Amino acid sequence: MQYVRFAMVVILAVVLGRSPAATAGSAGDCHIAAYRLNDGSVVDIGPSEGPELRWRRFDGTTGALRATAGGSWTSSLGWTDRPDGKTVAFSDCAAGQIQFDQRPGKRVEFDVTETVFSGRGVKLAGRLVLPRGNARVPIVVLVHGSESTSARVFYPLQRLLPAEGVGVFVYDKRGTGDSTGTRTFDFSVLADDAVAALAEARRLASPRAGRTGYLGTSQGGWVAPLAASRAAVDFVVVGYGLAVSPIEEDREEIELEMKLKGHGPAVIAKALEVATAGQAVAISGFTDGFARFDEVRARYRGEPWYNDLRGNLTRFLLPSTEPQLRELAKLFGQDASLQYDAMPVLRALKAPQLWILGEDDLDAPSAETSRRLKALAVQGRPIALALFPHADHGILEYEIASSGARVETRYANGYYAMLRDYIRDGRLTGSYGASKITRPPAAR
Repeated sequence: MQYVRFAMVVILAVVLGRSPAATAGSAGDCHIAAYRLNDGSVVDIGPSEGPELRWRRFDGTTGALRATAGGSWTSSLGWTDRPDGKTVAFSDCAAGQIQFDQRPGKRVEFDVTETVFSGRGVKLAGRLVLPRGNARVPIVVLVHGSESTSARVFYPLQRLLPAEGVGVFVYDKRGTGDSTGTRTFDFSVLADDAVAALAEARRLASPRAGRTGYLGTSQGGWVAPLAASRAAVDFVVVGYGLAVSPIEEDREEIELEMKLKGHGPAVIAKALEVATAGQAVAISGFTDGFARFDEVRARYRGEPWYNDLRGNLTRFLLPSTEPQLRELAKLFGQDASLQYDAMPVLRALKAPQLWILGEDDLDAPSAETSRRLKALAVQGRPIALALFPHADHGILEYEIASSGARVETRYANGYYAMLRDYIRDGRLTGSYGASKITRPPAAR
């Protein structure tokens, strides 16, 4: 899958000798832009893994682009590698023209300001992208997930939303892209950086800044509300985030995955016993609990269900030796927010919130988070919840491959429109694809 799902995934991969995802190639870098087609719709061309590009439409359709010998590009559906029949051709970079699926278009020009600003003890590289003109516009600050790549390179919303009249501030979190410092999984530190990003966005945009707030996705679903508790905002949007802790996330994923693979309560209890032992090592800062983890792994390693045990965190701990696990202490120390409790912040937060979740999210299971958010809304908190059926992490729809694995095909229809409308207007009107929306009592 194209997303790094959990705060520790990439850093574990590096320490344990696994290769993280490739970065974008340079084959089509000068064509990366949003283009308005002759029917008025927008297609975004962004970087992808290796030499590929990726197109996205506002309706959620997407595909990978591969260059041909003749200079055009061919497309495959979603992340399936299956041709979808679409072809793309670009003019020279200066002209900024495109032929997308036989429809002509031209690059959308924005007012773009590059900046470097101070976070908590680091210098952060940011970019403000506004629609052209002098009018006041809503502005959203994009708060990172757990990826190790540059948001300024890879986040398509920095073009898709401005093409729809919404300003975006995007920045490389500490230790990524052109920002200084070391990557951290301390949500409090990341929240302070997000507060600084919001202040910088307002400074650069003034007097064009209208409504301002955060959009936090995945790991950013913990960070954005925490940042909003420290800075006055008009809204908070969380995409495929969680109201449970990272440790609880790991356990929920294990339970869900084991159920989907046909295992019953007795086996799930054993799987969670293994997970608990591994989690204890992580919670200790990777300094303690190794003997217990080794003992539990040895006891169950020969049982047929063991190879089905995954989880966001546990799957990376399972094959690791004690020396490999101890190496992680150098990177995490006591700072990883593995037991972070989001609920006190969510209970106290006065800013209106929209949470957008996938009902079939395997990496951040949404059932308990949905239950908690609905309970907060009943208690009078200004929280709206949108659930997209048949959507996994990233609000991505999927199909089942012959191997049994999920392969993403597109973003859910209505997801991007929902982001635009809530950021712009502070409310949702009408329907958004197949989503099921629970509004706070005051908004009904």
